[in-house]
Amino acid sequence: MTDSLSARLEQVRARLAAACAAAGRPSEAVALLAVSKTFPADDVRAAHRCGLSAFGENYVQELQQKSEALADLALEWHFIGPLQSNKTRIVAERAHWAHSIDRLKIAERLSAQRPDELPPLNVCVQVNVSGEDSKSGCAPDEAAALARAVAALPRLRLRGLMCVPEPTEDAARLAAQFAGLRRLQQSLQAEGLPLDTLSMGMSADLELAVAEGATVVRVGSAIFGQRDYRQ
Repeated sequence: MTDSLSARLEQVRARLAAACAAAGRPSEAVALLAVSKTFPADDVRAAHRCGLSAFGENYVQELQQKSEALADLALEWHFIGPLQSNKTRIVAERAHWAHSIDRLKIAERLSAQRPDELPPLNVCVQVNVSGEDSKSGCAPDEAAALARAVAALPRLRLRGLMCVPEPTEDAARLAAQFAGLRRLQQSLQAEGLPLDTLSMGMSADLELAVAEGATVVRVGSAIFGQRDYRQ
């Protein structure tokens, strides 16, 4: 597993470096978040041996299980999936980042449940840039108010915005959605919110996201291989 994972990771890193070069951005401007959802803890351990330290999980139970199983490693856990209010405590206690804040109630619970001995939880507001009913995220015209409210919570540190664009092969449509999130970030920065993070881009579209200003790309299958959701 390690050899094939290492080869895939090398390809992803080469793609990311080329995307940064094409966009005129330094390679260190974009962080690689390895999305390990559905993959076992042993695969995360193998990825860590290949030099990765930041991992994204979509499911609270997996975050809990893997963070416990891999407690001997210095890993940074990012929760990137939809979050229900009755499951916020695990994220507040175990994650370093939460990318998917789409309503104030979730942010308030995370703030209240974040242990005092831990640093503030880094969070991003998720924006539904495609307008799909099936997608999580607040509407673009609601993002500013939510961001301001989240920024005022004591145990959270608002870092930026996140999106999951529509599944399409239309590069122009994808680029427009990524660009919309970037413009929203710039608008909030102009208000004085210190947003340094744009979490956007995945295995299939990271180049487009980097071209539009992504600072974190969330890459899963291109690193770990195809997922088997029957597991």
